[in-house]
Order: sequence, then structure tokens, then C-alpha cells
Amino acid sequence: MKSKFSRLWATKTKDDEWWSSFVTSPLAIVLNYMVIDFKWLTPNKITLISFITAIIATVFIVLGGYQNFIIAAVLIHLSHVFDCMDGQMARYRKTTSVVGCYYDKLTDEIQVALWFGAVGYAAYVQSQQVLPLVLAFIGVASYSFRGYVKYVAFYTQVSQNSHYLKGLAQQESKTDKEDVAGLGFGLRANLRWLIGEQYKIIYVNEGVFIFMLSLALILDSLIPMLWIFALSQFLLALGRAWRKCREIEKIDN
Repeated sequence: MKSKFSRLWATKTKDDEWWSSFVTSPLAIVLNYMVIDFKWLTPNKITLISFITAIIATVFIVLGGYQNFIIAAVLIHLSHVFDCMDGQMARYRKTTSVVGCYYDKLTDEIQVALWFGAVGYAAYVQSQQVLPLVLAFIGVASYSFRGYVKYVAFYTQVSQNSHYLKGLAQQESKTDKEDVAGLGFGLRANLRWLIGEQYKIIYVNEGVFIFMLSLALILDSLIPMLWIFALSQFLLALGRAWRKCREIEKIDN
């Protein structure tokens, strides 16, 4: 029989985002090990705790000052650890739900707007320039547009083929990755896996946001990070829109 820690480790998302994969998700497993048997603590409550922590982090960013920035960086990481915990807990207890998934995705989207909006404001206060606010707006809008394009494409393809999502799920199940690292694997295998995970940084998604936000706050270098955020999200949004257009064009052809 597998140990409690092994069963928890099995709940880790195999194709997790960069930084989540090798930092916040493993930390979430450690915390879950300590609280997983507390039945009153449900995944949805963990989601709420994560969101409240994110809001508190936003307040510290808006307050400004180096000490507050450090506290915010810690809280952003803690919020993301909780964000990893809820899914792990649900999978461990076999209590995954559509409602839980919805709340998790919704709060993730709001957190991104809160954090980068707050950083834009803090950088505006520091520099007395409008540029940080513009960069934050472009980045948040582009990130939201990435999600919008994805779901519009789903809707369009489902309207033409009612079995589209079922086929997509079957395709993804066939491409499930096997474990190549973790518990029971040697140091070399885990190092090889860690190096192999680094390419995911180019996706500049939520896992990368946690790292870049925290680093910018710790270094008190907000505007350069906002440039990276705005440009990356704008280009990725355009790229996704183009790819989805090509996919939909194939339906007509």
C-alpha cells in the first residue's frame, strides 16, 4: 500500500506550469500532508483562502514601500501554494467538482488583474508617469483576450461539431504523460526532468506571473517587469488568435 505522501504526490499535475511544477506545487503537497485529514477543511475553502491571501497581497502592493513589497511577494507565493493545494486535495479525496473548478479558474483570472493592476498603480506612484498604468492595462487586457479567444474557438467548433469536446478529451487522454521524475526516481532523472521543465517559461502564464511579480517586488523594479508582461501577453494573444482562426478555417474547408 502506498504511503500517504506517495498518494499525495500522485495528485500533482503532471504537465504543470513553470514555477508551479517545481516550486509551489511541491510546497502545496507538503502543506496538504499536514492538513489533508482535517475533514472540515475542504478544497473550496482552500480556494477562498487563496483568494483572500491574493487580495491582502494586492493591498500591500498598493500601500507601496520596500517592506510592503517583500510582504506582498511572500503572500503572492503563499496564495499560489494554496491555489495548488485545492486541486490536490480534491483529487486525493476524490471529491473533484465542476463548481470547484469554476471557482478556481474564476479567482485565478481576478487575481491576475488585481496583482498587475496594483503593480501598475504602485509604479505610477513611484514614477509619476502614466506609462505603468498603460502597460498594466495592455497586459491584463491581452491576458484576458487569450482566454476569450480560447473559449470562443471552443464555442465555434462545438456549434459545428457537438462531439468536438469529447474528441478533444479522448485525444488528451491518449497523450497523458508518464511519470519520469519524483518519488522513486533517482537524482539524475529528477535533474533531467527539472532542466526539461524550463522551456515552459516561454508560455508566460500564471506560474511565470508568480515568479516575475515576486522578483520585481523584491528588486523594486516594477516598470521593466510590466514591459515584459504587456509585450508577452500582447504577442501571445495575437498568436493564439491567429492559430485558432487557422483551426476554424479548416472546418469550412
